[in-house]
Amino acid sequence: MSDGHPTAAQKEAPRLIRDHEPMPALRPADELVAARRPGTNPGHARAIARMAGTLARRLRAQGFIAETRAGGWATTAEGRALIACPA
Repeated sequence: MSDGHPTAAQKEAPRLIRDHEPMPALRPADELVAARRPGTNPGHARAIARMAGTLARRLRAQGFIAETRAGGWATTAEGRALIACPA
């Protein structure tokens, strides 16, 4: 969060996870790359994929997503509230 407010990516990731629940652990990176316009830098997709892993760990620590028994991700009630999504 930036000054207590969620960043665009912090809201985008739970939304993508919610739309594909339960989402396999590595898929958030693919979904974030696909959701963004390709950059002109050849390393753009790799950078987004790296950021997705860090973002998933932070969202889990903040209670917005949880790991499923199969090792994937699902949004929590707090995560749905963050993205203003009804349960």
